[in-house]
Amino acid sequence: MNIAIVKYNAGNTRSVLCALHRLGYEATVTDDPVLLASADRVIFPGVGEASTAMEYLRKINLDGVLKSLKQPFLGICLGMQLMCSHSEENDAQCLGIFDVPIVKFPLDSGEKIPHMGWNTIDCKDDPLFSELKTNRWCYFVHSYYAPLCEETIASTTYAGITFSASLHKNNFWGCQFHPEKSGDVGERILAHFLEAL
Repeated sequence: MNIAIVKYNAGNTRSVLCALHRLGYEATVTDDPVLLASADRVIFPGVGEASTAMEYLRKINLDGVLKSLKQPFLGICLGMQLMCSHSEENDAQCLGIFDVPIVKFPLDSGEKIPHMGWNTIDCKDDPLFSELKTNRWCYFVHSYYAPLCEETIASTTYAGITFSASLHKNNFWGCQFHPEKSGDVGERILAHFLEAL
């Protein structure tokens, strides 16, 4: 299988590559539109800041390329957030694949921000979570979140807010948590993305 990982200035590629290797897969890290378009699966990881990441994607003309892809596509953490309509993180206009904005956790919630560590996800019926029951533990690191919306396929609660842990629309999926850091559950989710979609 030909797997491409999007290369840009906010990636978390090493841990994704390691997780894929544990599953028996290798991947190419690339910003080449031809290689991305020809891949069987595309993964869009991210750790960083939304506005500078979007500025870089526009600079190298990847914003339109990513939205046009037709194969199964998975955004992780910042990658999922960049797939949404807009981020409050430095007023970033994002890709608009998912029609939901990204907003910041309230600082007066009484909880530590960023939301960092293990939390449970409540999954809907979606092939990404095939055979996974609710209340499965996944690993999160983020200060911004996507509110619940029509495209929500998994939710999590933190700081008194229930938000989207995962989104799905057409050939696009997103995970706010890090499946590559979420142990056996995360590996099963990545395996579903690679083998069942």
